[in-house]
Amino acid sequence: MAGYTIRAFAPGDAEAIAALTLAAIRQTALRAYSAEQVAAWSARYSPARLGESAARGDVILVAVDALDQPAAYTVLEADGHLDMLFCHPDHTGHGLGLRLLSAAEVSARSLGAERLYTEASELARPVFARAGYALLHRRDFTIPFEGGAVAIHNYAMEKRLG
Repeated sequence: MAGYTIRAFAPGDAEAIAALTLAAIRQTALRAYSAEQVAAWSARYSPARLGESAARGDVILVAVDALDQPAAYTVLEADGHLDMLFCHPDHTGHGLGLRLLSAAEVSARSLGAERLYTEASELARPVFARAGYALLHRRDFTIPFEGGAVAIHNYAMEKRLG
């Protein structure tokens, strides 16, 4: 984990975060999802979503490498919802997800949140579990894609902060 720092999002991070998100979806997600699911998921991603989160005042935490380049990030909404947790494929396996979840928990407590909750992908689920999140249920849904709908799933998880 040496060489990485967790810091607040800066507007100059937006382009790198968009790139790392798409890399994570298009490369890492293939370990648990089909090529069609990954294509639908990546087509659904919008870089504008991060800007909307920043404008709302969401807590965006970024793990940066020694050159201050974003390697991973998470978005914490005021009600305790963790909207995103993505790590660039070149930086997986360094504990960045756990470090970001720990930092998000500190932020959530300072906001007075009583629980954290998320919809974790198949690959993120074990990271959330290691951070103390309980599995609530599997969520099966479809993503509109190329005139049809692609079935995909994730997991509703939560962590009580009491």
